[in-house]
Amino acid sequence: MEFGLSEEQKLLQDSLTRFLKEQVSLDHIREVAAGESNDAMAWSGLSELGIPGLIIPESHGGVGLGMLDAVVVAEALGYHITPGPFISTAVIAPTMLMAAGQTERLTDVAAGQYRIGVALSEAIGSRLDAGISVTDGTATGKALFALDSEADSYLINGPDHSLYWVDAGDPGFSRKLLTTIDKTRTICELQLNKASVQLVSADPGVLLAGIDAGRVIQAADSLGAAQCMLDQAVAYSLQREQFNRVIASFQAVKHMCAEMASQLEPCRSLVWYAGHAMATASDDARLTACHAKAHLSEVAQFVARTSTEVHGGMGFTDLVGLHYWFKRIGANRQLLGSPELVREEAARAQNLVA
Repeated sequence: MEFGLSEEQKLLQDSLTRFLKEQVSLDHIREVAAGESNDAMAWSGLSELGIPGLIIPESHGGVGLGMLDAVVVAEALGYHITPGPFISTAVIAPTMLMAAGQTERLTDVAAGQYRIGVALSEAIGSRLDAGISVTDGTATGKALFALDSEADSYLINGPDHSLYWVDAGDPGFSRKLLTTIDKTRTICELQLNKASVQLVSADPGVLLAGIDAGRVIQAADSLGAAQCMLDQAVAYSLQREQFNRVIASFQAVKHMCAEMASQLEPCRSLVWYAGHAMATASDDARLTACHAKAHLSEVAQFVARTSTEVHGGMGFTDLVGLHYWFKRIGANRQLLGSPELVREEAARAQNLVA
């Protein structure tokens, strides 16, 4: 049995890559990172391609594809460090809302007219007295590291892994932009002061489904970013000369590039299978999502460091811009759980630890 992408998935990948090459240049990324622009232009273009509705059923205006297709898209977006709320609005939020049977907003999401952020960090590990309490339909507290500071509403982890909906326009709602290393995507802190909330689901499985989907997409995003850094390192080594020879001819540089490729290439099948397992609701979907997130976090970090070393001093300058990919990989490593924490979750899922 040959496991690979279908012709339709390859066509999706190719058309998306062409769009990103034309519309999401390194200069645009610099503007977004500097706060001189935002992700609206890129997200509008992706909306025209149907990306926000990728996994939303056709009955709600979506494309009706699955998680493996979302993985293919995420890899391309990571390759171009594309700004935008893909992971939250197009993947995590629809996954949880469909699992909970709450599909009212999905048509607007699929059309690219509505953005849903997610604040799930406290479901993974509480920090700095964060967390919300809910009484009589109102919520008080704060949620850290919410994805997408421009969202129209948020899905927030509540007590006992329940899931709540809060509108960003509610009088009791406020948010504060957080500074992170990855400035191509926005992270914020949500502050609730008796904000009106709606219970989406009290089933912890709904929340876990969203977290698992997010981790698979983060793994794919890191895979794409690491592949781009590797490609840039190889291209640079074929141009840069020392002692009248391109540095690609030096054995040490050859070994560095070969080791990056040998560690990164097997990750692609792991990420693809994670997407396939999620799409088919396989018994090992949760376990595979954890391993994909943890393994890609470490391999991508190795590629990021090594490819920067191949560039030498140029790798640390903004002229090349490698640091944007480096920081995206670093942010993906921590958001939704570090490799150590995610592996512990995988061990608990197999009853290997208490």
